[in-house]
Amino acid sequence: MNIITCFKVVPEEQDIVIKTDGELSFDRAKPTISAYDLNAVEAGAQLREVCSGALIALSVGTGSIDGPKLKKNILSRGPESLAMVADDRLKDLDTHQTAKVLKAAIEKIGEYDLILCGEGSSDLYAQQVGTQLGQVLNIPTINSVSKITPSNGKIVVQRTLENEVETLEITLPALVAVTTDINLPRIATMNHILAAGKKPATVWTLEDVGAPELSSTIEVIDTRAPRQVERKQDIVEGDTDDAIREFISKISAVLAK
Repeated sequence: MNIITCFKVVPEEQDIVIKTDGELSFDRAKPTISAYDLNAVEAGAQLREVCSGALIALSVGTGSIDGPKLKKNILSRGPESLAMVADDRLKDLDTHQTAKVLKAAIEKIGEYDLILCGEGSSDLYAQQVGTQLGQVLNIPTINSVSKITPSNGKIVVQRTLENEVETLEITLPALVAVTTDINLPRIATMNHILAAGKKPATVWTLEDVGAPELSSTIEVIDTRAPRQVERKQDIVEGDTDDAIREFISKISAVLAK
């Protein structure tokens, strides 16, 4: 089974600084793998351990994703090789444009059986790229998957829904977006990190993969943290008519501000 696992490079959350005016500073935030995509990478690594074939990691983004530390980070988690489309023209893409660039890169890679994505990204969490990628590739696509089992050239997946667990058999090739419930991502050992430096990593531009011409559709006006409001912790006790009227009065006063 040839597997491609897609991941997004995002700023390290713990290094993002909130300034006094609420503006977010990413100056010290190093690029890292989106936390939700770690589950997709781990799911691919586990499938690769029980199936013959190959596991390739794929990401698209600006030139900042092309870093040696980031490459070792992803390759130490199970993929045998890495492919990236690193181009500064990929800044502030919408989800559909991201899907189209991923499609071009996947077609450049060649034959595949299964594409894995996380349920969303830890920066925007739009939850759209995976399903849109499946659409432009015109292959069966399923999201919210919490278990994957290979079965005679197909896969059987489980989706944990609100009131039930749904089991589906899917013909390959297919795209699956997994949830964080599917596994616990492995922590790379020193041996894995050292071995990662010897694994192949290919970096392409938009022209290399033959991606369609892109036009900017998103303008980031401002990025700020939500304003912190001190809670009054005003508690109304009891269920009498007077207590209810007092509660309504307090809520009305807050909403009127």
